[in-house]
Amino acid sequence: MYKYDERDTTLVRERIAEFRDQVERRLDGRLTEDQFKPLRLMNGVYLQLHAYMLRVAIPYGALNAPQMRTLAHIARTYDKGYGHFTTRQNIQYNWPSLVDIPDILDTLADVEMHAIQTSGNCIRNVTADPFAGAAHDELEDSRPWSEIIRQWSTLHPEFTFLPRKFKIAVNGAEEDRAGIRVHDIGLQIVRDEQGKTAFDVYVGGGQGRTPRIARPVKSELAPEDLLSYLTAILRVYNQYGRRDNLYKARIKILVDSLGVEAFRAEVDEEWSYIRDGELKLDAAEIARIRGFFSTPATPVTAERPDLSDSEFTGWYARNVRKHQHAGLASVVISLKPVGGTPGDATAEQMDLIADLTEQYGFNEVRVTPDQNLVLPHVRQADLKTVWQALKNAGLATPNAGLATDIVACPGLDYCNLANARSIPIAQAISTRLDADGLAEASGEVTIKISGCINACGHHHVAHIGILGVDKRGEEFYQITLGGAFGEDAAVGEIVGKGLAAEDIPGAISRMLHTYTQIRTGKERFIDTLRRTGTDVFKEAIYADQ
Repeated sequence: MYKYDERDTTLVRERIAEFRDQVERRLDGRLTEDQFKPLRLMNGVYLQLHAYMLRVAIPYGALNAPQMRTLAHIARTYDKGYGHFTTRQNIQYNWPSLVDIPDILDTLADVEMHAIQTSGNCIRNVTADPFAGAAHDELEDSRPWSEIIRQWSTLHPEFTFLPRKFKIAVNGAEEDRAGIRVHDIGLQIVRDEQGKTAFDVYVGGGQGRTPRIARPVKSELAPEDLLSYLTAILRVYNQYGRRDNLYKARIKILVDSLGVEAFRAEVDEEWSYIRDGELKLDAAEIARIRGFFSTPATPVTAERPDLSDSEFTGWYARNVRKHQHAGLASVVISLKPVGGTPGDATAEQMDLIADLTEQYGFNEVRVTPDQNLVLPHVRQADLKTVWQALKNAGLATPNAGLATDIVACPGLDYCNLANARSIPIAQAISTRLDADGLAEASGEVTIKISGCINACGHHHVAHIGILGVDKRGEEFYQITLGGAFGEDAAVGEIVGKGLAAEDIPGAISRMLHTYTQIRTGKERFIDTLRRTGTDVFKEAIYADQ
């Protein structure tokens, strides 16, 4: 992992001291809430329905054991005993007192963490493959490049007040697990004609009110040109992006209005002025950053664990992923117990995960865009021990990638932007599918829920998406079908009228039951849907209406 240098430490500590003064002035009335709002947003602090919320940055989702223990300590000391891991690979605390937040930030700084640029109209936390450095299908580790982008973008004076929030994702594997085509900028690591590292660049993706799939704007960008090309894109956006209309301020709207060819031309012109300047990355700096990231070099045997225990075998089949090295494996820690709150982990669970990270995980744990955690490097011989510890803590649900592995935003239980609840819907669907025997029978299917059109639950890019809407003061839910997050990224289509909350679990159950009857062989839900179209599923959804 990247380690702070003196400049990093100074920057973070100075920001905390500045914010501590701002909090004091808010508490004694010298600052109004309107005056305080832009200041708190720059430090990851939101005002939710019931309390302030603090969003902590976890760059490219990577943590070590001391950092995880610190997150547990904050949950126990300053919150209600838990934290919520998000689709942006961050963690949110929903109940901190404003007076305590500077102390929380100081505690985070002790383990090289912060909350800078987790909110506001700036470049947000960089998303990356949670299996980076471990995945068997990896072309190159995306973490060093994510770190280079993080250092370039943190408190960048030119891009502190963009027209709207801005999100970047980097993927270095054959399978896109970072969702590059639903980001403002997506970077796919490729090999050029000489077999050297390069980037395919996508621009203009995003969800929310006007979901878009990013368009390709540059092929085989040389690594040394990465920062200058990103700067050119941001400058074009900063100059031409809409500031007069909140709903038309994202770069996807600019790409739409200009057209991708005209947008590319604007970027190329800007790039021509800066390409050979001080933003050019030299090989020594790239090598320095790469030096912070590695795969465990400890010799390990390739012996697989004993699979005679059927319960362990079921978990092994679902939650263990193939590693680059035969003696290692990657473990998905499910934060989706049946009937639970997606993405939540208690302080006690986080402490346990820290212990496992230290003892069996080579001191690395990752947050995934699916609101789970990953131990990327675990010896095959240690898998059963890890499973038993996770099972005892309620963290071994064998559902990674299955229908009960539901993604959900906090919704109306917490968020003042939401129109409807998300968490109770996720809990009810999970419980119903488990009771109906469909959780395992449905195989790989994604279900994602958002409590409003801002789409923090990523419902647009789920095989089955659920969007909460308000109709004359009542909560209803629209169902979308056919979305996809990865290399086959697609935006789902609304299939019909919204349903009441109590009707959603049954509708999802009937739809998945229909799928199990009409699929061909081991065909996935999304493939059956693409083959048959939506009508047969729509009929199942509205069967009792």
